[in-house]
Amino acid sequence: MHPQHASLHNELHARPSIYFDGPANLHHFAFLQEGSDRSALLSQLADVIGQPMASSAAQQILQCGDITLKWEQHTEFFTLTVKHPAKIDGPLWPSPPALLENFLEENASTIVSATVLRVEASHQWAGSLEHYGFNYPSGSRVGSGDATVWSDFQLTNDSTNRLLLINNGLDRFRLGRMARRLFDIETYRIMAMLALPVAKNLSCELEEYEESLNRLSTQHADNQQANPEPLLKELTGLSAQLERCGAQTRKRFSATDAYSRIVLARVDELREERVENYPRLGMFILRRFQPAVRYCAAMNQRLDTLAASAARLNDLLRTRTQVEIEAQNSAILSNMSERAESQLKIQKAVEGLSVIVISYYLFSLFKLGLQSLSALGYDIPRPLQPWCWCR
Repeated sequence: MHPQHASLHNELHARPSIYFDGPANLHHFAFLQEGSDRSALLSQLADVIGQPMASSAAQQILQCGDITLKWEQHTEFFTLTVKHPAKIDGPLWPSPPALLENFLEENASTIVSATVLRVEASHQWAGSLEHYGFNYPSGSRVGSGDATVWSDFQLTNDSTNRLLLINNGLDRFRLGRMARRLFDIETYRIMAMLALPVAKNLSCELEEYEESLNRLSTQHADNQQANPEPLLKELTGLSAQLERCGAQTRKRFSATDAYSRIVLARVDELREERVENYPRLGMFILRRFQPAVRYCAAMNQRLDTLAASAARLNDLLRTRTQVEIEAQNSAILSNMSERAESQLKIQKAVEGLSVIVISYYLFSLFKLGLQSLSALGYDIPRPLQPWCWCR
């Protein structure tokens, strides 16, 4: 067997739901943690409850008396779900168990999503949404009409979103999966929205970069005879800025795309049906969620398009520079060819003169040698003159 066969197979059993019966209150928290911080958070939670917290899929749920704890480690965040029974004489929206009070206070700055879900049976609920403190609520029948979910998506004083689920016919397994879907929608919705401030800040930067690119493009089109080096230097700096923006935002935008797909899938899994004239939960969420996600995708596409335009203009300038360099090289080679021809003519003339000079020098030496022999007493007969031959 492959060494990772067991872990890959057991991935099917990862992230189990909390299955429960009857009325209950569930608190769900998402902590924005990464890397070793998650392990530290898990160790801190283990110290709070006094039990070891393993990270394997089979041990993600612990029972502490009437309190059930479930935790999950994700790529960017850590989630904790706490279930405790709903008391008849207790508050409608109770606080998390006192066991976790100090833990939540110490890590409040890292909580990116907090949701409380109250589950009641259809014959127990008050029948009035105002009784639960909802203002302008949204609601849907879910699970083929076996449950109804309500919320006004207004944060409480402790920054918690409240959900009310009226159970008409869900068994413990379907009830656990339904609670998980609702928590997934809230958690991944917030995680996806983390890119919105990044996209807004990026939009301001891109406006400046677009103006710079437009100016450089205009200068390149209007001044074809100008020196391209200053434009090329400025464009290289602009391309570096765009690449920096892409490196800083690519991870966040990619995560938003993945999280939004999960939100859309979970909303579809609710199988919503309208309740009277109230807006459906999914419709209320997607009314502003989808435009925000599209805005982030548009900013990412805008950045890619701007970087591609800068790269094309960079190629044009480099091509123009290369053509000018080749023209200069051609002119230099032409001048060198003319100089070589002139040098060749001069060289031939010098060689001709050199032959004459050397010949004159040799004849001079020969004459000097003959005169020297005459001076030494050697009689050198002179050749007969042509007129002597005629006698």
